[in-house]
Amino acid sequence: MKRALALAGLTLAELAQRVGVALPAEPRRDKGFVGRLLERALGVKSSASAVQDFPELGIELKTLPVDAQGKPRESTFVCHVDLVRIADCDWERSRVRHKLSRVLFLPIETHRELPFAQRRIGSAWLWSPSADEENVLRHDYDDLVGRIAAGEINELRAHVGQAMQLRPKAAHAGVRTRSNDAEGAPASAHPRAFYLRASFTGALLQRAFALPE
Repeated sequence: MKRALALAGLTLAELAQRVGVALPAEPRRDKGFVGRLLERALGVKSSASAVQDFPELGIELKTLPVDAQGKPRESTFVCHVDLVRIADCDWERSRVRHKLSRVLFLPIETHRELPFAQRRIGSAWLWSPSADEENVLRHDYDDLVGRIAAGEINELRAHVGQAMQLRPKAAHAGVRTRSNDAEGAPASAHPRAFYLRASFTGALLQRAFALPE
């Protein structure tokens, strides 16, 4: 937390210089750059087997792009979905629950008028879901997984879910992955991922820093 809080107020250019990396020439084509920059600054060691970014601490790192008023501009990626196996995984054993059990949020200025290099990092805060928040997340998870198990993946839209939604996640629209239909027979669908809604993370941000609604 000491290291994360020390980043507050730094621009992306200042942090990049500090850790010895170059800013991308075309940031729009490298959407993962900010996350990787912060991971490097905080000492994240990538591992395919680790569920969280800091497995020894049980903490996941999530950047939170915010506008000029400090409100999240977009939903927050949680993790990819295995469309074949997800129906057999309940909330308690799910990757989603493990990811969200303890999250280090780092707000990042991202409003369009501000050049990429001048965007500043905000104050980090640690969050774990309250009992009420976890109930909402569990309900969304069970609903979404139930629809996947019923073979409704290709009809499932992003409006489903109060705090968490399912959205396509792939390099381009032509990517397909394995899934099952309503009878359990092999099928295919666009890859999906769980995301936290901006309204949900906005409420977390508002409570964390007592921001005006």
